[in-house]
Amino acid sequence: MKAKSSRLADAFLAGSRRLLAKEHLSHIVDCLKQLSEEEIWWRPNAASNSAGNLVLHLCGNVRQWIVANLGENPDLRDRDSEFAERGPLPRKILIARLQGTVQEASKVLARLPEATLSRKFIIQGLHVTGIQAVAHVVEHFAYHTGQIVFITKLKRGKDLKFTNLPPVKKKISP
Repeated sequence: MKAKSSRLADAFLAGSRRLLAKEHLSHIVDCLKQLSEEEIWWRPNAASNSAGNLVLHLCGNVRQWIVANLGENPDLRDRDSEFAERGPLPRKILIARLQGTVQEASKVLARLPEATLSRKFIIQGLHVTGIQAVAHVVEHFAYHTGQIVFITKLKRGKDLKFTNLPPVKKKISP
């Protein structure tokens, strides 16, 4: 049962859940649906990752930082395997795995007591608070979402229309 928490903590956690589950996840899923199975595993060079590797990496990162550590579950992450995979894991499996991981993380964040945000954790050898862990995951997810979007734009050669905002009306000063 979740203890009473402040409006600020609730807003931070709800915003983090929204960014992960609604914005970034949907962009990645849209990109994976536009790429062929072969393109999902394409790498521009040996030093770069494919969209498929980035999805596996995000699953590992979110599970380790939120599901395992903040959610107090076992950490079973094998980080090296996230980058070693060459596919082709089918698109359907990648999407389902990422959606399931984000859903699990969202459940952890929805019931996270406010006190956990100030609690100290050691994750990947880093000393972080719970709030730093959540912020790291959202930032990290956004970073790799951008890479997957870039790969998709590179392969499709078109604007994916993720940031089409209505035109801003200019104020006319007297």
